[in-house]
Amino acid sequence: MFEITSVKAIPTRPNFAKPQLARDIRRLERDILRMGALVEQSFRFSHQALFARDLSVVEQLPLLDKKIDRFYKQIESECTAIMTLHSPNEQDLRCLSAFMQLVRDLERIGDYAEDLSEIAVKLFPYEPHSCIPEVAVMSRHAQAMLATSLGALADLDEIGANSIKSLDDAVDEAYERVYDILANQRDIQGSVEPIVLLALAIRCLERMADHATNIGKRVAYIVTGQRS
Repeated sequence: MFEITSVKAIPTRPNFAKPQLARDIRRLERDILRMGALVEQSFRFSHQALFARDLSVVEQLPLLDKKIDRFYKQIESECTAIMTLHSPNEQDLRCLSAFMQLVRDLERIGDYAEDLSEIAVKLFPYEPHSCIPEVAVMSRHAQAMLATSLGALADLDEIGANSIKSLDDAVDEAYERVYDILANQRDIQGSVEPIVLLALAIRCLERMADHATNIGKRVAYIVTGQRS
């Protein structure tokens, strides 16, 4: 998992013509990585609640979400201010526009983590469904994608950013399999609520993986200037 304490120094970009602008952008990168560490923690807590059935962590999710939202608003505002005050060149604008997009992806992953924790609370009274192990694998894949995308941002690693796609395909395939199992289940005894809740959970995980993929694409765009 990506941890903020392990982040390497942000590489210096030779095209920055203005020292203050360079410092501002490096500071923004560090704040994004701090925000990303909070999102990773939220994801871990939601996984723990859903698959280890440990509801003691659920109360932490709203607190983390507030911190994530503060970072999101702060970073978006600062990107806008930098664009207005510093007359950034094309490369700088590419960074700033990508930052504004990827913090939105991070914020959405945090929201989905909170949703998963709420689903975990509602699922708790029911016996675990037979497809839970595969859903847990989906969650681990999505968490690995998030960690990889944040590591790619820290190192400006285009190869790492593009490697996320293979895991995204695995999550999509698992989503289709589990959805088919849930949609075609005929031997339902009692409430259908756990089936509905699991369908919502795999949708959250599929969307979290998509947002992690988007972050990887933003990083590749920063490095290459090419949109995929």
